[in-house]
Amino acid sequence: MSNWVISKEFDFCYGHRVWNQKLDAEFSLDNKCICRHLHGHQGKIIIKLSGSTLISGMVTDFKHLNWFKKFLDDVLDHKFIIDMHDPLFRMIIPHNDMVSEYPWICKSQGYSIINPDFYKTLADIRLIELLEGYVVVDFVPTSENLSKWLFEIVQTKMDKLGVNVDSVQFYETPKSSSQYAR
Repeated sequence: MSNWVISKEFDFCYGHRVWNQKLDAEFSLDNKCICRHLHGHQGKIIIKLSGSTLISGMVTDFKHLNWFKKFLDDVLDHKFIIDMHDPLFRMIIPHNDMVSEYPWICKSQGYSIINPDFYKTLADIRLIELLEGYVVVDFVPTSENLSKWLFEIVQTKMDKLGVNVDSVQFYETPKSSSQYAR
């Protein structure tokens, strides 16, 4: 069956750490695991949507991805994506051993951010700025895992329009990308 495919690109800045990185010096020419360090990228995402029929001459209107741009701007842009299993998590994110839960919200979409109501209990603006700069996920934030995670978020939303997500390509750098595809 033939399909029409459309694509749209998005850019955002983010930081992460690949805490479980391992290298084989035979292929990498050294064993320096620099991605284990806290670092940042100018990311680019290309979303490809497809359909076997057109509605009003389109797979869907490109504006139907405006929500995704808002998601990137509000949730990920200039934030640090950290795996809750990262051994540094408890060192980076302030916590209280007396509290079993961190004050996170938005767990239903595969990520957590700090609950704005929790801010009201904080007097130190520096702590607020620190906490609101993190997005907590349940996976190592590699480009492969990020492309799959974003694919699932986009597909869940596009299901409401009956539009298929063919792929999400995630550029960590201009020359390095991963793609998660149907």
